[in-house]
Amino acid sequence: MAARAWLSGRVSSSIGDYALLADLHTAALTSTDGSIDWLCLPRFDSDSVFAAILGTPDHGRWLMAPSQGTLTGRSYEPGTFVLRSSWTTPTGECEIVEFMPIDGDRADIVRSARCTAGEVTIVHDLRLRPEYAASLPWVRREGEGQDEDGAALVAIAGPDAYLLRGPALTAAGRRHEGSFTLTEREEVVWDLTWSASYRPEPDPLDVPAALEETRTYWREWVGKASVHGRWSDAVERSLLVLRALTHVETGGIVAAPTTSLPEDPGGERNWDYRYCWLRDSALTLEALLAHGRTGIAHHWRDWLLRAVAGDPDDLQIMYGIAGERQLPERILDHLPGHLDSRPVRIGNGAVTQFQADVVGEVIIALDKLRRAGVDEDEFSWSLQRAMIDFAARHVDRKDQGLWEMRGDPHYFTHSRVMVWAALDRGVRAVSDFGLPGPVEEWARLRDELRTEILTRGVHPVTGGFVQHYDTDEVDASLLQIPQTGFVPYDDPRMLMSVAQMEVELMHDGLLLRYRTNGTDGLSGDEYPFLACSFWLVEQYALSGRIEDATALMDRLVDCRTDLGLLAEEYDPDGQRQMGNFPQAFSHLALVRAADALEDVAPTDRSPR
Repeated sequence: MAARAWLSGRVSSSIGDYALLADLHTAALTSTDGSIDWLCLPRFDSDSVFAAILGTPDHGRWLMAPSQGTLTGRSYEPGTFVLRSSWTTPTGECEIVEFMPIDGDRADIVRSARCTAGEVTIVHDLRLRPEYAASLPWVRREGEGQDEDGAALVAIAGPDAYLLRGPALTAAGRRHEGSFTLTEREEVVWDLTWSASYRPEPDPLDVPAALEETRTYWREWVGKASVHGRWSDAVERSLLVLRALTHVETGGIVAAPTTSLPEDPGGERNWDYRYCWLRDSALTLEALLAHGRTGIAHHWRDWLLRAVAGDPDDLQIMYGIAGERQLPERILDHLPGHLDSRPVRIGNGAVTQFQADVVGEVIIALDKLRRAGVDEDEFSWSLQRAMIDFAARHVDRKDQGLWEMRGDPHYFTHSRVMVWAALDRGVRAVSDFGLPGPVEEWARLRDELRTEILTRGVHPVTGGFVQHYDTDEVDASLLQIPQTGFVPYDDPRMLMSVAQMEVELMHDGLLLRYRTNGTDGLSGDEYPFLACSFWLVEQYALSGRIEDATALMDRLVDCRTDLGLLAEEYDPDGQRQMGNFPQAFSHLALVRAADALEDVAPTDRSPR
């Protein structure tokens, strides 16, 4: 494809075409066309400077690719997020390397091109569009008296400054372009650096040293994880994704690095996931603990203590990366959305919802942390006790459920079980570890709640669990019930629930969350939710259906992109990823499913 064909029109790359680049502060998405179409600097939740994935190239992107080139292969260097792409052109071949350095004092993205055969021409189309493409920066060239390689492009927009160092690009209207011909073994490097506009410019990056340090960091981190078995490659990449979505300074774990990638193309199911859900973070913690990464668990617990400090009745379901509480949802009308999916949202209105299950998820994770040998400090148990007391005070309150329904509140069976789990783990903390707490009151409420759930949360005719007390529908969240210990995986009520899900929620072998028949208060539909299908793998495996579990696990692993990444949902008919990407919930569920299968049907036990 000629370079000029890339300069206008809608972005054609599908969600699964993107590679993730990460530096433990933020992340970029770079497409198979060689275009970085999403980047927020310096944090995951900062305003974007490239937002073409939500519109057109003029909403911000950085294309760097060989003219008339064809991508012949791409992969991460093993155990890292250093991306290598191979290209062929009519006149030669080249390799492009992209990475974000792991350096807490900087925010850079490095892209290099090296000709490996013949001659290639590398073209650029740089469109810096700060504030989600709502503004244009003031751009100047620094070092005009130097040779081209010594000059830097400097763009300033309010508090943000962007410096591009490398062979000079040329202004062309409201973008910058360049064309650079390389012969065999010639290499060119560009480094885009963010800094606060009111501070001195950062020194030039030592690219070879930064590349080696970045490789070493990722490989050493994942090398300390205990990974083995048939799906070890998928588990390793998923653990790396979970680490990449964890802010290195605050310990906050974002659900995804993107906003408004649609669950329903052309519809309204577009949400901002660049925040820290207590539920998702707790489940991520469990996955990392299961593979020996207790250090990150300490970090997250400290984040939690800061985020929820204060009155327990002010507990939220999500927070900002540093524990911010105000995450107002607003619409960016100037962005047309990915696949024309509107509205494009930033912030998340679900922050104000009451979701009763959240306390249970957090208390389960912290119970596992305690049982892994991590001692409570002077604040951590008092926090947990306050959260359990919060659950006890609100035990009779209806909620919006795991899936953040925007319809009427109900007594969701999954939520009721999670409240039971919070009380149950509180009782165990007192009885097993001698921690102080009103154990008699917690035990009484726990047992009353169990009786209620088994009476009102089970359908009188089918004998299976129901989505909530006012319906006979099922919901894939019910697959989490045995994960809490409320009933065994092979309990007849669970088996009946699974049988009903297989009839009502299965789509081409993958599982929907629920039937979108108005309960969630939204228009449109959605695709199978990947985490739910991984939960079904776990359910199959631990209820004796090992062949079914293995077949479904293989199917799900095949749904990953060529780089091992998963979005929130998957369209089996179009064979494409949908929703925010990559999604922590999907990757942590993959890890759980692989672990469950290894527990009941171990394959290769040799560590990786």
